[in-house]
Amino acid sequence: MRSLNLMCRYILLLLVMTPIMMMSQSRDNSPYSRFGFGDIEDDNFAYSRNMGGLAAAYYSPYEINIVNPASLSYLLATSFDIGVSAEYKSLQDTRGQEASLWAGNLSYVSLAFPLQNNLNDLLDRKERAVKLGMAFTIKPYSTVGYNIASQEEVEGIGSVERVFEGSGGTYDVTWSNAANYKNLAFGVNTGFLLGTTTERRFVQFPNNGFIEETLIEEINNHRGFVWRAGLLYTHYLSKREVVDDKVTPERRLVFGLHGNSRTNLSSDQTSFSGVIDAVLSADNFVRDTFSFSRQEGLEGKLPSEFGAGITYYSDQKFAIGVNFTNTNWSAFESPVVNEELNDARELSIGGFYRPNYNSVNNYFSRVHYRFGAYYKQVPTSVEFNNGRIVDDIGVTFGFSLPFFYQRKISHAHLGAAIGLRGRDTEIEERYVRLTFSFTFNDDEWFIKRKYN
Repeated sequence: MRSLNLMCRYILLLLVMTPIMMMSQSRDNSPYSRFGFGDIEDDNFAYSRNMGGLAAAYYSPYEINIVNPASLSYLLATSFDIGVSAEYKSLQDTRGQEASLWAGNLSYVSLAFPLQNNLNDLLDRKERAVKLGMAFTIKPYSTVGYNIASQEEVEGIGSVERVFEGSGGTYDVTWSNAANYKNLAFGVNTGFLLGTTTERRFVQFPNNGFIEETLIEEINNHRGFVWRAGLLYTHYLSKREVVDDKVTPERRLVFGLHGNSRTNLSSDQTSFSGVIDAVLSADNFVRDTFSFSRQEGLEGKLPSEFGAGITYYSDQKFAIGVNFTNTNWSAFESPVVNEELNDARELSIGGFYRPNYNSVNNYFSRVHYRFGAYYKQVPTSVEFNNGRIVDDIGVTFGFSLPFFYQRKISHAHLGAAIGLRGRDTEIEERYVRLTFSFTFNDDEWFIKRKYN
C-alpha cells in the first residue's frame, strides 16, 4: 500500500509539473536565441550533463537516460527525476560593451520504471530473458529569450533606437519504451512538441516627440511529432574471470546508437504591425494598425539526428566514454523561420569515478565524482559572423550524492559547466551553468505480496 501511495504521488506531481513547465517563460537573454528555432535545449539529465553529455552508450540501473531510450530496459528500480538549472552569463561585444545576468528554469521532470519487479523475480527465483522499461518525460525542446537594442543618429530625424525582443519556447512531452535481451537493447521515444514564441521589433525616436513609435509583432504557435530510436550493445571483457572469481571487477564496453528521421512541424502565426503608445510598458496602447493577419497550418519539418558513442566501465567504480552527434538543421523547414541554418555537430567526452561504493564508514567513497568536456556547433550561421560556424565549448564537473529515501538509496546530483559560446564573433557569451536534480528510487512498485 505504501508503494502504491508513493507511486500515485509521483504521477500526480508529474501531471502538476507539466502545465507549470509549459506555462513558464524563459528569462534568459541570449542574442543567439533570436535566430532559427531558438536555443535548442540539452536532452541530457543532470548527472549526464555533469559528464559532458555522456549518454549515447551509457546506462545505469538507477538513473534515467532518454537520449538513448534503450537504456531504460536496464532499470532495476522505479526512478523519479526532477531537475533545475541556473546560469550566470556575461555578454561582451567587439566594442568592449558588457552585460551580465542570472537566468534559471525547471529543466525536466521524468518518471521511469522497469515493467517487472526484480524483487518478485528474486523471491520467485526467476530469471527473465527479456527485460522491459518505460518512462514519461516533460522537458523544454527550445527556448527563445533575448532583448537587444541598437541606436543610431539619422540626419533630419535624430536618434533612432531599434529594440528586438523575444520570449517563449517549445516543449517535448515524451513516452519511452525499451527492451533488452542478453547483451542487446532497443528503445523508442515518441512524443509531441508544442509551444509558443513571441517576437517583437520596436522602432523608437527618443529625442523626437512628433514621430510616433512603431511595433511589429509575431506570435507563433508550434506543434509537431517527435521520435527517437536507440540501440545498445554490451561486450563483457572479464566475463569468464568474474565467473571464476567473484572479486574480479566486471569490465565491459558499451556501444550505443540513437537517431531519428525528419518529422512534421505545424505552425500558426499571428502578425501585427502598427503605431503604439507606451512602448515596452505592460499597457501598450495601439493607436493605428498597419496590418494584421493570421495564418494557420503552416507546414514545416524538424531535422533528423544521428548519434553514436562508446563507454568503458570498470565495475561500478569507474567509467569513461565519448559521444558524437550530428543534427541535420540545414534541412529544417518552417515558413515562420526565415534564417538558413547549418548542421550542428557535437563531440563530448566524460565519465565518473567512485572510490568504493561498498564503503560503510566513509560516505565520500560512495559519491560519484563526474567530469567531462564538450564541443558543440550552434545551428546558426549568423550574418555578422561571415557565415562561419558559431561554436560552444566547455568543461563540466559534478557529484552524485547518495541518500536514503523511503529506505532506498537515491541521489542528489550537483554540477556545473563553464563554457564560451560564440568565440571570435561580434558577441561572445561566457557562462557558468549550475545544475541540480533529485533522483528518487523505489523497488517495491508492482511487488506481489507473499503474506498480508
